[in-house]
Amino acid sequence: MTEKVLFESESRRSREEIAAYLRAVADSLDAGDAITLSRGGESTTLEPPARPTFEVKAEREGPADGPGELSVEFELEWNEDGDEAGADGELRIE
Repeated sequence: MTEKVLFESESRRSREEIAAYLRAVADSLDAGDAITLSRGGESTTLEPPARPTFEVKAEREGPADGPGELSVEFELEWNEDGDEAGADGELRIE
């Protein structure tokens, strides 16, 4: 399987700015609307289905005996052909 990046953005933001971005995505999902990502002259629009797969991952990268880099990733996945895939299970975020 090959991967093609349709859009990518990485920048340092305040926690409040990040929350606003996540809130905009949440509002679009809640309303059943498409999600448009844009920066400068680049943009892409995606239309998640009613039940995409939601992946949450917390990672630590770096040496086992020293400071590393921590991350939390939120990912929505779905098949373009409409087939639903993924495991069900209870997730809690507090």
